Amino acid sequence: MSPLSVGLVQAGLLVLVIAAVHRPFGDYLAHVYTSDRHWRVERAVYRLVRVDGDSRQRWTGYAAGVLGFSFASIVLLYLLQRLQPWLPLSFGRGPVDPATAFNTAVSFATNTNWQSYVPEQVLGHTVQMAGLTVQNFVSAAVGMAVAIALVRGFAASADERIGNVWVDITRGVTRVLLPIAFAAAVLLVALGGAMSLAAGIHVVGLDGHAHTIATAPIASQEVIKELGTNGGGVLNANSAHPFANPDGASNLLEVFLILVIPISLTRTFGTLVGDRRQGRALLSVMVALMSLTLAAVWWAESHPNGPATLAAGSALEGKETRFGVFLSGLFAVATTGTSTGAVNSMHDSYTGLGGGVALLNMLIGEVAPGGVGAGLYGILVLAVIAVFLAGLMVGRTPEYLGKKLGRREVTAAAVSVLAMPVVVLLGTGTALALPDTRQAMTNGGPHGLSEVLYAFASAGNNNGSAFGGLTATSDFFQAALGVAMLLGRFVPMLAVLMLAGSVARQRRVAETAGTLPTTGPLFAGLLGGTVVLVAALTFLPALALGPIAEALA
Repeated sequence: MSPLSVGLVQAGLLVLVIAAVHRPFGDYLAHVYTSDRHWRVERAVYRLVRVDGDSRQRWTGYAAGVLGFSFASIVLLYLLQRLQPWLPLSFGRGPVDPATAFNTAVSFATNTNWQSYVPEQVLGHTVQMAGLTVQNFVSAAVGMAVAIALVRGFAASADERIGNVWVDITRGVTRVLLPIAFAAAVLLVALGGAMSLAAGIHVVGLDGHAHTIATAPIASQEVIKELGTNGGGVLNANSAHPFANPDGASNLLEVFLILVIPISLTRTFGTLVGDRRQGRALLSVMVALMSLTLAAVWWAESHPNGPATLAAGSALEGKETRFGVFLSGLFAVATTGTSTGAVNSMHDSYTGLGGGVALLNMLIGEVAPGGVGAGLYGILVLAVIAVFLAGLMVGRTPEYLGKKLGRREVTAAAVSVLAMPVVVLLGTGTALALPDTRQAMTNGGPHGLSEVLYAFASAGNNNGSAFGGLTATSDFFQAALGVAMLLGRFVPMLAVLMLAGSVARQRRVAETAGTLPTTGPLFAGLLGGTVVLVAALTFLPALALGPIAEALA
């Protein structure tokens, strides 16, 4: 079987499995966030944090809960890293230096999982399990909670309350992430993934000398980093390491985990607003964009233009031979199309076009299909922008799902959309203006620009992947990327919650002959065009100087 056939078979299997679970899982998610019953363990959590699980909050209270919980997470994770020598299973590893500890704490609490260190050399198992793995669960639950709050806002009628943030976060962990992660971890171990509390195993290599191979509780973190679209691994090689991703079967499992919640949330959206066609319209745009980017990466990596890659027949540098071009490309598109950031190949080694597509996936806002929760609220914000633009063209007040989109709603949507480009472009420009950045870049020219742009795109979009050619360990990069993660996460979230509160207090208006249908191919095309147009207008000059120039060279 040819490499292309293997890639097509795995992509086909992925489509079939996700299609099979999309309907029941999407409806289950809707039930999770609408049920009036609390599990016993959930009631214990509510008593611990002293909240009333039956109360409901306005958007301001909901936002305060998101910010307060995330701030506490950052502080606790920072302290865990700084106090590492006094923790069990630290294996003599010292405290993480302040700049790296700050960057890592922000990274994992914002669902970014950017790692500027070698995990198996810097962190012990307690920090990995009690710190990073826990944040992989709760930061993903926060993203889902914000998405559900926005959906409640569109579904409500003259009701200022959009739910309870503590209930939503708790249910996201207990009823969704924990059960699936447990089952998937067992399956990954069965497929050959490693799971150990030892620091490493000793083997004799082909050179006759003894070597130590790092081990850790890999499988348990591997599955939640994919399921929660987090991405940070226990090992520096991430999902390219055979202990984390042994073969094609485990690769299929991990890509499935990355995509299943973001895609199923479109069904949840349709169920909660009472019109499943609305969810199918969003899903069609997500699938179309992902299909186009996957085709572009596959073509670019299998049709290289350099002498070495022409001799090899494809761009194999930086890719594991057990995956090859097509399974590596599938993973790259899935991980950059969501906010995952896990990698099974080196994106820095992709062709100019292939690496540019991975970069573009993040720059369009990671809505194809987007991160856990973040993908749904991201594409809903773009839907608001699309409807607003359509309203301007016909000269009437725009409506979406029976809600008028006035100044307040459009302002919130615009802030959410514009926050990331401001962070990415200002961060990239500032970094390139500093003389030390040139020494941090492995490459010059267009590829060097792409390395810096990719780093800030990854941080500003809470993705966490890296080209890998940029040495981002200086205090400047640790601080600048940390700030980019904070702004890229919480400014859009606050704007989305403001939008949720604004539409929730409105009464639903009846459709008229002049109402723009938002369930058919016309709206899907308008929304897809808006997604591409926003990214093209904002980032085309930077892309032209980076990956486009490299691809044309």
